[in-house]
Amino acid sequence: MSFGRILVVEDDEGLRRVTKAQLEGSGYQVHTAPEVSVALEILQKNAVDLILSDLNLPGETGLDLLKRVRLEYPDTPVVLVTAFGSIETAVDAIRHGAHDYLTKPVHPDELKALVKRVLERQALIEEVQQLRNAVNRKYGFENVIGHSGKFLYALETAGRVASSDATVLIRGETGTGKEVLAKAIHFNSHRRNRSFAVINCGSIPRELLESELFGHTKGAFTGALTHKVGKVEAANGGTVFLDEIGEMPLDLQVRVLRLVQEREIEKVGATSSTHVDVRIIAATHRNLEAMVAEGSFREDLYYRLAVIPITVPPLRERADDIPDFVVEFFNRGKRKHQRPGIHLPSSLMPYFTNYRWPGNVRELENVVEWLVLMSRSDEVTVADLPDALRPARAVEPPRVEVPAGTVSLAGVERDLILQALRKCNWNRTQAARQLDISRKTLCYRIAKYGIEREGPPLSAEEEDQDETGEVAVAGEDEPDPAKP
Repeated sequence: MSFGRILVVEDDEGLRRVTKAQLEGSGYQVHTAPEVSVALEILQKNAVDLILSDLNLPGETGLDLLKRVRLEYPDTPVVLVTAFGSIETAVDAIRHGAHDYLTKPVHPDELKALVKRVLERQALIEEVQQLRNAVNRKYGFENVIGHSGKFLYALETAGRVASSDATVLIRGETGTGKEVLAKAIHFNSHRRNRSFAVINCGSIPRELLESELFGHTKGAFTGALTHKVGKVEAANGGTVFLDEIGEMPLDLQVRVLRLVQEREIEKVGATSSTHVDVRIIAATHRNLEAMVAEGSFREDLYYRLAVIPITVPPLRERADDIPDFVVEFFNRGKRKHQRPGIHLPSSLMPYFTNYRWPGNVRELENVVEWLVLMSRSDEVTVADLPDALRPARAVEPPRVEVPAGTVSLAGVERDLILQALRKCNWNRTQAARQLDISRKTLCYRIAKYGIEREGPPLSAEEEDQDETGEVAVAGEDEPDPAKP
């Protein structure tokens, strides 16, 4: 967005023309008005980035204009110009919302410098607001993917507690999107414009975790050459997300308990506590109740964290959401890797929905990105899919040529067994696998139909190979024909 549209309100025609010329010479677009009523008409028809107004005008004053602008155009800065440069005038103008003020006569360089400074600040404010809007759109609950029953329940709970400061414990398997849900809670709370600090309790080395969380004082330990502000204190006013809280060492859990319970921290080496205003959201893939029972997690900390427990279901329990994830991740991959023409046919979707996704949403995202990168053409095919998504082909049973004329079922079965034995070089274990029966059943059928080996007898080594391994039983084993 270009910031350079200025409204100059000045009753002195000569001064108005000079100011307009000076500003237009610096590349700004300038509107002018001799009084407040005309200025308000211009504001109704034109977007303005800065109002530069004389304080003493005929009829309504610059201060009256300032009050109207603050009410109707609150984001538009106003700079007042006065010939009566006094502290009282400046204080009154600022108190009513003026961005700044200038005293006549105004030097051209002073005017240009002030205008540049104000417009640069406005551009920065607008950029920050756009970024905030983008973040809010990205992490709004309406943009969290999922419409299956269990997930909607988790999302509804998160939405209801977002506006409060209640401590939340998010549970779920690795890769289910616990951090995404935590961010949605934060960015839909009154703390959205403050920090969201992520602390992974399992990835930070034990000897550094305490300092990383709470900070330390100079000289607290070897190498502590300066004071350090910990992540919790740095997030003051915002949200602290304690990811994988189940990995927190037992001796540090009492420090976290004090944070959750009293909102107080004690830096390493400090002799007094520091109060912090933070919201606590924790997450874990572990069974904390079982850890409490075995003594590896503090019971009091568990109950302090689980004020609002939310469980994110694994992806295998929300198969209806998988197509939405695939489409979203595929579109992201196209943009990220600059492959706008690549296409994923809907006929491939069953390969995604039938897989159990042990790594959950994170695994799905990685697989889809891999497809975008590695697909050989602009249309993804079955051959492009990872092996895990493609079910193993069933062993094709030997084909039986049914002779013409009247045949018996026993005759067909005998021919089928004989073909399998010949194909497997008379290895009965392999032939049983081909026929999808147990080796014991095959041996029974061989004896039943009087099938004898063709060719030379098996060697000792071949006998060993023939007798090793037992395949899964397709039906109940039949009795040994040698037994009565």
